[in-house]
Amino acid sequence: MPQIKAAVCHAFGAPLTIETVTLAAPHHGEVEVTLKACAICHSDVTYIDGGWGGTLPAVYGHEAAGHVTALGDGVRGLALGDPVVVTLIRSCGTCPSCAGGRPVACESDMASGPLTMADGSPLHQAMNTGGFAERVVVSQSQVVKLSETISMEAASLLACGVITGIGAVVNAAQLRAGQDVVVIGTGGVGLNAIQGARIAGARRIVAVDMTPEKLEIAREFGATDMVLATSDKPWRAAKEAMGRGADAVFVTVGAIPAYDQAPQYLANGGKVIMVGMPHSGAMSSYEPVMLAATGQGMVGSKMGDVVIARDIPWMVDLYEQGRLKLDELISGRWRLDQINAAIADTKTGSAKRNVIIFD
Repeated sequence: MPQIKAAVCHAFGAPLTIETVTLAAPHHGEVEVTLKACAICHSDVTYIDGGWGGTLPAVYGHEAAGHVTALGDGVRGLALGDPVVVTLIRSCGTCPSCAGGRPVACESDMASGPLTMADGSPLHQAMNTGGFAERVVVSQSQVVKLSETISMEAASLLACGVITGIGAVVNAAQLRAGQDVVVIGTGGVGLNAIQGARIAGARRIVAVDMTPEKLEIAREFGATDMVLATSDKPWRAAKEAMGRGADAVFVTVGAIPAYDQAPQYLANGGKVIMVGMPHSGAMSSYEPVMLAATGQGMVGSKMGDVVIARDIPWMVDLYEQGRLKLDELISGRWRLDQINAAIADTKTGSAKRNVIIFD
């Protein structure tokens, strides 16, 4: 079996260690991809810090792109050398959720274990990907072929942050042209929700965040109005900017205060789209009578409810037309041996997306 370099998590909250591990060859329906780029998502950081528990030791990383270097039996539509994006969305294609067009909610157990430590002991492929490594072996259902024109750094962002933000708008909220939007949190996912609202034709897009600097970046991605979350009752300023409440409020951060306040921004009949994921056990509270009386609702959105074979090619096309910003989302490029510094930079909240680059 081939050996590769990977960043391994042995203890929650501890630095990752760069180690030589073993990667199995692809089985039936699986693809080996030699990575060129893997972005760091806040979900990776939350797992590494123990916010959601999990199995250790593990290799995290799930926003990846590279080239196909081996194919298992039964793989169709891919060839050696093809550029691909690798997502964490592993779907069987036959369960009720997959058959109903919601592969992000696949109900089948498709666990895979291509990784082992050098001594043969188990090593968990976290989030179905294990992208903080030189190569991955994943189900074909997780892979989408790319055009030759998109860079691997830009393509890696399509694996999670971009599809989660844009998908929340076009799939979960089903936003119509002319509707009004509030986006709470303008990190990587929030900026893409803003882009999604712009692309979908929103009338007003109000960005809400803690710092003026991040709000100015939000303007570059399509926000029409900016509100500081630290102001007194920020929903009042948002409603003043829109002239009404919002048709959709996207909570893209895992902060409980953001979830507590989100319904305050809504118009009658509006929806809170729940995208950001707080730590396990964190609780939020609402006054149900207000939601019922005003016809408002709350909708969970996992990975933007995307169908990757449909949505990623569409987004690549938008990027190639100059209508979707991807390169502008990249804050820094780091080597694998710099991953702990890259994670620390991500934790500051100032980075849009840090990307690990492989030679």
